[in-house]
Amino acid sequence: MATDDRPGPGHYLAGLSLAGRRVVVVGGGSVAQRRLPNLLAAGAQVVVIAIDPTPAVESNPQVEIVRRPYADGDLDGAWYAMACTDDPAVNAAVVDEAQRRRVFCVRADDARLGTAVTPASGRAGELTVGVLASGDHRRSARIRDQLMAVIGNAGGPAPLPTEPHAPGVALVGGGPGAADLITVRGRALLARADVVVADRLAPPELLAELGPDVEIVDAAKVPYGRAMRQEAINAVLVDRAKAGKFVVRLKGGDPYVYGRGFEELQACVEAGIPVTVVPGVTSAISAPALAGIPVTHRGVTHEVVIVSGHVRPDHPDSLTDWSALARLRGTIVLMMAVERIDAFTKALLDGGRDPDTPVAMIENASMSTQRMLRADLASAARVATEEGLAPPAIVVIGAVAGFTDADAGTA
Repeated sequence: MATDDRPGPGHYLAGLSLAGRRVVVVGGGSVAQRRLPNLLAAGAQVVVIAIDPTPAVESNPQVEIVRRPYADGDLDGAWYAMACTDDPAVNAAVVDEAQRRRVFCVRADDARLGTAVTPASGRAGELTVGVLASGDHRRSARIRDQLMAVIGNAGGPAPLPTEPHAPGVALVGGGPGAADLITVRGRALLARADVVVADRLAPPELLAELGPDVEIVDAAKVPYGRAMRQEAINAVLVDRAKAGKFVVRLKGGDPYVYGRGFEELQACVEAGIPVTVVPGVTSAISAPALAGIPVTHRGVTHEVVIVSGHVRPDHPDSLTDWSALARLRGTIVLMMAVERIDAFTKALLDGGRDPDTPVAMIENASMSTQRMLRADLASAARVATEEGLAPPAIVVIGAVAGFTDADAGTA
């Protein structure tokens, strides 16, 4: 659908097949962060050229990052380009090169000066809706939302409220990663946000659907890399809410499962800011389920223990009794444990856990890149290293980790 009230030519809508094709994004800020999910979902080979990309952009394993200023020639071999910097002169230079190379290029700061326009888009099952409104992004987003509401009334996703929300903060759990695993309440509040403070593991496709007037604050905590301090995150939530904004703190998983959600609630309450807490589907339970593993099963296990792996067993800050864990017969789920899996498995073995105990390691649960590695407790650390296990990943230890499709009767 296209709407255009100006005289003269409008835009020609087309669906681009970008799978396996080079797409160059110049700039690594919040605009690029919004655009990357849909490009990656289309299978594009994305290259981001930026002096200082945000942590969420920089840490995306599916993106090639080139940390330097744009230079003429960077669009060599590109099929599509986006100029997303905050410098109009740089954006103009990118568009100029794209025109010389006959590569379509979106200019984020002024859509009218580019050779392509990103539509406001929405998905309902296999249906994709795109709306253009002569470069008026707010109008196209509004019409997109209205169309999606109509589709929802016809049996698709439920229509989302679009009226403004009172100032305050909502702590929203986004689920394990896939955009359709966020709760209905969380999705509805996100649609009404003025500001979104997003974690690295928050569903990225949801950011792509936000209107252009929504401020995105990258609060990514990159494993073993850059991270926004928790005090700074708390301050952003309070400051934006006091400025009359409705702020959604969008997290991966559940806000209260190793998400520091309660710390953020405390900061807001202390400042007199109203807070809504929206639980999410925690990856500690959902990741094993998506890999075909129940964390409990009648006659097999009567307990599940979820353990943070952010510090080693021998670290003075550790609050976990690893010898007690080793004596349990049930399921242990380790989160944030990739870097230290050797220390955790050793602690369990030293505590008497059977070396043959099954272990399953689930990486990128719910995403197209999900994979599972199997081992036993004695070999789990070696397998993780040899296979290049990378965060985010969940480690499941216990008899249920050995369940296969044959156990489920689906082999």
